[in-house]
Amino acid sequence: MDQYIRAIESEFTKKDLPEIRPGDTVRVYVKVKEGNKERTQAFEGVVIKIRGGGVNKTFTVRRVGAAGVGVERIFPFFSSAVEKITVLRKGKVRRAKLYYIRDIRGKIRIKQRRD
Repeated sequence: MDQYIRAIESEFTKKDLPEIRPGDTVRVYVKVKEGNKERTQAFEGVVIKIRGGGVNKTFTVRRVGAAGVGVERIFPFFSSAVEKITVLRKGKVRRAKLYYIRDIRGKIRIKQRRD
């Protein structure tokens, strides 16, 4: 039974996604439908969480928007709405979930990872 589920899930997985980890600064290009038109919108921020596995794997990106308001969006890795993901900066962190970033006021400083 498990092998049949994996076979079906493999059809929906994308192979061209970069390896991202919590602490990385990424730009996610999302397809947005407005009426009958479709355009691509970029969302740039820090990955604070990765959860799930297989087709259900998601990641949360946080950025500070206008007037210092924090905005978080959850993106499924294998969604057809996510056009592409680019890693702008690799962050070095010691946690898997960076919820403490929500409490930080001002600029978030994360050390850069050298791979």
